[in-house]
This record gives sequence, C-alpha cells and structure tokens, in this order.
Amino acid sequence: MIEQILTGKNLLRAMYQVQKNKGSAGVDHMPVTKLSELMSINREELKEKVRSGNYLPQAILGVEIPKGSGKMRLLGIPTVTDRLLQQAVLQIITAKFEFDFSDNSFGFRPNRSLHQAVLKAQGYINDGCQHIVDIDLKTFFDEVDHCHLLQLLYRKIKCRETMRLIRKWLRAPILIEGKLVKRRKGVPQGSPLSPLLSNIMLHELDRELEKQGLKFIRYADDFSIYTKSKATARRVGNKVYKFLRNKLKLTINREKSGIRRPVHFTVLGFGFVPTYKKGERGKYQLVVSDKSWCRAKRDHEHL
Repeated sequence: MIEQILTGKNLLRAMYQVQKNKGSAGVDHMPVTKLSELMSINREELKEKVRSGNYLPQAILGVEIPKGSGKMRLLGIPTVTDRLLQQAVLQIITAKFEFDFSDNSFGFRPNRSLHQAVLKAQGYINDGCQHIVDIDLKTFFDEVDHCHLLQLLYRKIKCRETMRLIRKWLRAPILIEGKLVKRRKGVPQGSPLSPLLSNIMLHELDRELEKQGLKFIRYADDFSIYTKSKATARRVGNKVYKFLRNKLKLTINREKSGIRRPVHFTVLGFGFVPTYKKGERGKYQLVVSDKSWCRAKRDHEHL
C-alpha cells in the first residue's frame, strides 16, 4: 500500500488538493505556495524517508478559533509537508472504509451533504418519530482513544509502513502558545486525515445503532436518534450513553444532551416549526435556527 501512496500520480494529486485548500503555514512557516518547489527538489528523498520509516512529522501548530457559543475551539495545523503526505494517504485508504460506512452518516464523505442529513431528520419527524435523543459528545476530537482507533485502522490497513506513519501523526506534539504539548489521545481538527479518522471511530456507533434498528442521522460527531415515544427515547439514550462510555471511551456533554420534541430541537443549524396546513397534523417544516440566524447577522455586520 505504501507504494500506491508514494506513486508520482498520487502525490501530484495530493499536492494540487493541498494547494487548492490553501490554509495557513505550520510550525515551519512554509506556505502552500512553496509546495511545488519542495516537491521538485525533495520528492525522492521524502519518499525514501517514508519507505524506510525514518520520516518524522513535525509538531502541529495549535491555533484557537471562536466557536458559535462564544467558546474557543483548538485547531491543529500540520506543516505543508505533513498535509501533503496525509492527503496522499487519505486518497488511497478512503475507498477501503467508505464502502462500509452507514447510509445515515453524512459528514465529510463524497456526494453527501449537511442538507441531505437535515432532510432525512425532517423525514423521520414527519413520519411520527417525534421523541428525539439529542446527544452532544464532549470535545470529541480531543478525546479519541489512539489505541482503539489504531485497532480499527489495522482491520483494513495491513501495511506496516502506512500504519507507522498514521501512528506518528497521531502522536505528534502540538505547539500551543510557544509550548510543546505531548498528545496521548485526540485527533486535531485541521488535518486532511482527521475527518476520515473521526468517521472510522464513530462508524462503530453507527453499527451499534443499526444493530438496534434505530432511525438516526450523524454528521461527524453530531448525531441524533428519532423514536416514537418518550419511554423508547429514554431507554435508547441510556443504552447509547453506556456504549459510548464503555466501548468508545467517549464522554457525553450532559448539559447539551437530552430528549427533545421537534419545536425544541435544532440539528446542524436548522430548527422545526409546525406547518399548520389544513388537514395536516404533526408535520414540520425546516427553518434556520435562531443561533444560526444570529451568527449570519453578526458575520454580515462584520463585512
């Protein structure tokens, strides 16, 4: 597999993708505009280092950006070289996992979108599944258990060199305000690989929910389950809480999680209001949630 990753064609495609995504420089201050130059001079040396296992990723640059809630989210920016190699790995390993992923998973996947997820949620609600288990995972990207994730990856990636590379990226320290911080868990948001790694981890949750025959949608670490009664919602919620805690070692944010009715529920920036059409009861239409509306207004004022 490592040879597939290191083909000229795959590396070139990865380089174009990294350039297209733009993004800031990492700890080495090298901008994406220098990537073509680097590839023409150092390509063979870089490939040899990866093949022999001597390639060492550089530290990740930690940058805090504001979240909608007024809190801050930590982004991890790898160097341009690490982004290039991660993109090259991503292009080869995606197909191995994508085929198995659930139809109810919509985040960061080819030909899937946020709007498809929201419409599916509306469909469940309008089919009478109006007791919603709304679960918020506490700092999911910071809590991912490396050992468990590597075991899941090894099921499909038997290549030692590729696994070694991914392990090194997971363990790379993060530079926060001039201090190097060791990492023993978590997948920093901001690297090309992190969306796929989060989907691989949470695919275990999708499988569990499908095994129980539940109606749900998931967009990255954002997911909700749709049931027909409060009692079912309670039972399902408790079961899922235990599964996340015991099997995936993930914590639920209790304050932000709960059982909701459609009018008190928002999903991916959308809320639900009754349609009030004659002869139509229990049907809901989509509206932009108040929080999203305020954010859009605020962004517009800053323009």
